[in-house]
Amino acid sequence: MITLHHAEQTRSMRTLWLLNELEVPFEVVVHPFDKSLRDPAYLAISPAGRVPSLEIDGETMFETGAIGEYLCERFSPEGLGRMLGSEDRMAWLTWMHFAETLSQHCAALTQQHIALRDDTMRSPIVMKLEAARVVKCYDAIEARLEGRDHLLSSGFTAADIGVGQAVYMAQHFARLDAHPRVAEWYGRISARAGFQKSLPQGAPLFAQSFFEPWPVV
Repeated sequence: MITLHHAEQTRSMRTLWLLNELEVPFEVVVHPFDKSLRDPAYLAISPAGRVPSLEIDGETMFETGAIGEYLCERFSPEGLGRMLGSEDRMAWLTWMHFAETLSQHCAALTQQHIALRDDTMRSPIVMKLEAARVVKCYDAIEARLEGRDHLLSSGFTAADIGVGQAVYMAQHFARLDAHPRVAEWYGRISARAGFQKSLPQGAPLFAQSFFEPWPVV
């Protein structure tokens, strides 16, 4: 049995989407995005108190990129994955892990806009810099998608899932108006049933769809 430990609208959404696409049996334990992730029982599964974490065959995993690679190797090596010897292996690995580059900027912005509840604690410089870095990531994806329907020439893979989920989060902080190829690609992959099943079912972490670089009072 596979058990995913998940908090809605976090990186674990990436793993949930991948599991939905793999169509393998799994169960989900939903955690609130709060201090309960520091509970000793959960720290025994995920030592840093982060999501996602995965319990599988009596073992645990707790790094998003590693979880994605392992699940693809085991359940879809040449479907959603690209294994050793594949022509697209290098590109698959690059874009699988590029998802974390974009997610790091989203995490910094989430902290500024949501976790820091008092405006005096927020930094307009950090907000603007991180939003600009999100746009630079959009630039990279836009360039990659020239002449392609997906990040890999050989079709839809877990790389699209990882980067697509990061773009889902990033759009709370930077719009896609100046990136038409990214917008078209995102519209196509977010229409997939696997993505739709990974959307938040409870109260969303983000109370609004878009946050300006500096809080509007």
